Amino acid sequence: MKKYQHIFFDLDRTLWDFDTNSRASIDYLIDKYDLEKKGVPSKDEFWDLYTEINNGLWDKYRKGTIRKAELKVLRYELVLRRFGIFNKEMAEIFGREYLEVLPTKNSVFPGTHELLEYLKPKYPMHIITNGFEEVQEKKMELAGLNSFFNVVITSEAAGVRKPDEGIFRYAMEQTGAEPESSLMIGDDLPVDILGAKDFGMDQIYFNPQRLIHSENITYEVETLLEIKNIL
Repeated sequence: MKKYQHIFFDLDRTLWDFDTNSRASIDYLIDKYDLEKKGVPSKDEFWDLYTEINNGLWDKYRKGTIRKAELKVLRYELVLRRFGIFNKEMAEIFGREYLEVLPTKNSVFPGTHELLEYLKPKYPMHIITNGFEEVQEKKMELAGLNSFFNVVITSEAAGVRKPDEGIFRYAMEQTGAEPESSLMIGDDLPVDILGAKDFGMDQIYFNPQRLIHSENITYEVETLLEIKNIL
């Protein structure tokens, strides 16, 4: 078995359960502003539309065709419009308060803490994330993750986002790691896994939904605790 010197994790949807925490935050704001009495048919319909629109805008953000400030507000403005709520001020409130509420939620994937406790004595561990810098630290703190990681590399600090090789190069510089002795663990095949592979790192694809693909990757797991059998 190959001996790795550094382990890099993605954060959202790999350790920190983004979808559960995001849904709880959205539901809270729908209740707070009584949107189900203002044209939103249900929390489920809001969430489904929000997810579709947000994913599309995040794809543009990763490609650099939309700015962070635009993304924060536009995702809510577009959703609200679809429900007949033409209120940019409400979209701005949602954009601001969502990022205040979101990091206070602390759901993580099953096995997260057990895996990290197992790995901590064996490897230096780091985070590479495309998430907004101002919320990632608080997310990690409130979910009990901070103490496991040496360095948190954000796309904003690196100036580029995964899968751009620049963020992986920046991560190597910040941690003193080398690609050939480093391992990337993440849930996003094109962003985390193929980005790391193209940079020369081994990868573990965390694929709890068993998504079908034809990529040649180093390892693949359905649960985090399976990683103990690899490392």
